[in-house]
Amino acid sequence: MSWGSLLQPDLNLEGSILTLTPEIVQQYDLKGLILDVDETLVPFRTTQASTELLDWVEDIKQVATLWLVSNNLSESRIRGIAQSLNLPYLFGAGKPSRRKLRKAVTAMDLPVEKVAMVGDRLFTDVLAGNRFGMFTILVEPMVDPTQVARRHPVRTFEVWLSQALGASLTSKQ
Repeated sequence: MSWGSLLQPDLNLEGSILTLTPEIVQQYDLKGLILDVDETLVPFRTTQASTELLDWVEDIKQVATLWLVSNNLSESRIRGIAQSLNLPYLFGAGKPSRRKLRKAVTAMDLPVEKVAMVGDRLFTDVLAGNRFGMFTILVEPMVDPTQVARRHPVRTFEVWLSQALGASLTSKQ
């Protein structure tokens, strides 16, 4: 498998995770979602889920099983976010390693091809999901609305490099 295909998300949403609707989840026949935390669900240093995110989780729970899988090493922070959303979690995942993705999918008791990895990073979330045979969804990073919009230099570099390696970043059909 080429680097371009490993970095190619199955679905590239033009907005934050809040633009992922139950209808989209059902359209792709997904039964489970593994969600990255930092900048996918909440801005990096945020410890609380927004009201909009809480509402989104409740809507998505109607159509899919949800798990949080984060590379973040702060168990207390990830646990707090997971508890506020009433979701199971794994921290310190080391994505693009597939180890904790496998653990979450096993706990969901779903076939891996019915579970999507949802995240804002190509070289962690999309790469890990594609390596494991999951459906992959790339979303825009969640930003803190109280701060001046900041640039995402790592994401910008990842997009440039992945395109140089052959990924088009348009959704696969």
